Amino acid sequence: MKGLVYKSTGSWYTIKDEAGRFWNARIKGIFKIDEITSTNPVSVGDKVEMEVEDDVENSATVTKIHDRKNYINRQSPKTRHQHHIIAANVDQSLLLATLKEPKTSQGFIDRFLVASEMYHVPSLIVFNKIDLFRDKEERQFAKWKQMYESIGYVVKSISAKENIGIDEVKKLLKDKITLISGHSGVGKSSLLNVILPQLHLKIQEVSGWSGKGLHTTTFAEMFDLPFGGKIIDTPGMREFGLVDVSRQELSHYFPEMRKRLVNCQFNNCMHMNEPGCAVKEAVIGGEIDGDRYVSYVNILDSLEERNY
Repeated sequence: MKGLVYKSTGSWYTIKDEAGRFWNARIKGIFKIDEITSTNPVSVGDKVEMEVEDDVENSATVTKIHDRKNYINRQSPKTRHQHHIIAANVDQSLLLATLKEPKTSQGFIDRFLVASEMYHVPSLIVFNKIDLFRDKEERQFAKWKQMYESIGYVVKSISAKENIGIDEVKKLLKDKITLISGHSGVGKSSLLNVILPQLHLKIQEVSGWSGKGLHTTTFAEMFDLPFGGKIIDTPGMREFGLVDVSRQELSHYFPEMRKRLVNCQFNNCMHMNEPGCAVKEAVIGGEIDGDRYVSYVNILDSLEERNY
């Protein structure tokens, strides 16, 4: 019997079969997927095969995990040398950000985009709380919208509280599997409650994990969208962070840098102080935004500190 994993809570999984029935499932033996040493061999979004357990109602055993087209990975909070897979087989990721109460930093946004690029997942950036915008926030949003759209990202603005721009977001979510993330206070639960009002209490419970700096919740949960598609609520960017990226690879995950790497004088150019650097020339010439370059340097420094 085939199924799709909707929730993982450690050793048990909630799986929906092709007939729309939900099962409580567990695994037997050890699965090794994609040569990843993972704390959770089965993740939300996985397509699996399972066998019914006769002794317990609605209970099944996962016997096979189908190949993944992609996955989102983070360092395990318990063991540095192991990884935790947040979700698999996603079509896109959505970062919910704010410019006021609280303000999402550009560094946070750029780390999220790097993580999505690493896993070949297209990204959407949605700014919430536009009902709080004044001239300062309007100018900041216009700047960031131009900057991110010029390098290929989709940028939208909404107010979950005032129900502004929600229809546009629904169009972006329709018929796709979307992973949603955002740090505490940006209104992730408010957005989910507007999109899925019938699951209000459940979403409130799930959304409570995104407190900044907390590492207690390590699972994700998927919900069906009434207009087509699915959305995966996740522990957030702070939780899965940047894993498996070397300092040498980092520039490959900045699209505006990636297309210029072939023009650098040295193959191993880090785009810092090397001569003949096409990236630095593009920054000086205004072809690459200076703030994006600063983000690159800051992330590069953080990878060095963490011995990547």
